[in-house]
Amino acid sequence: MADHQRLRIHPMEGEAPPPPTTPLVPPGSSRSEKGIPLHHPPLLRSVPAVYSKPRKRSCFCKCMCWTISLFVLLLVILAATIGILYLVFKPKLPDYSVDTLRISDLRLNFDMSLYAKFDVKITANNPNKKIGIYYEKGGKISVWYTNTRLCEGSLPQFYQGHQNKTVLNVSLSGQVQSGSTLMTALQQQQQTGRIPLDLKVHAPIAIKLGRLKLMKVKVLGECLLVVDSLSSNNLISIKASNCKFRMKL
Repeated sequence: MADHQRLRIHPMEGEAPPPPTTPLVPPGSSRSEKGIPLHHPPLLRSVPAVYSKPRKRSCFCKCMCWTISLFVLLLVILAATIGILYLVFKPKLPDYSVDTLRISDLRLNFDMSLYAKFDVKITANNPNKKIGIYYEKGGKISVWYTNTRLCEGSLPQFYQGHQNKTVLNVSLSGQVQSGSTLMTALQQQQQTGRIPLDLKVHAPIAIKLGRLKLMKVKVLGECLLVVDSLSSNNLISIKASNCKFRMKL
């Protein structure tokens, strides 16, 4: 039996030795230098890191909101100030009336141009109780017939106090090229005894509130007149007058 065991331990000549037995290594592990299996943790899937950028857009939105809020607040304050001033001073537009109109000259020149010279007396009325009016440089008065300007003159510079009426005498002059056709139309209209004229006022003014002189505004006026004649050196009768005025910044 001992020989039999010796034969089993030592293989016979020509018989292949049995394969060496190795310890089982679990999947996903490796051996150390001493043959001890090493266990590695399962591989994790790598996730790219996400870096948050500075929120520039939110800062911009905050700045815009503050700016808009400040602008709205200024508008509210300005509107409230204007409303208070309106209630305290109760401003009214100045008005004008045409008192007299005299034609000093109306003739055709040798070059067939029409020369006209008018003298106008108008009354400027300031109806405000607490507001003064400065009439600034550049004021104009002109007389028109059927969209053609016959003559023009300048308004004087002056200050008009509270509830004051000021009479202005203004000389107007002008020249129209190719005036023969216009002269014929005026003569034909004169035969009817009703000649429509349009007197326009352009007056830059500055408002005075107490001791404050505010910004300039423009008073634009238009008076539709009907006169009976255009005879030179005669006082013309004004049969109808309709005046309208508005203010422009």
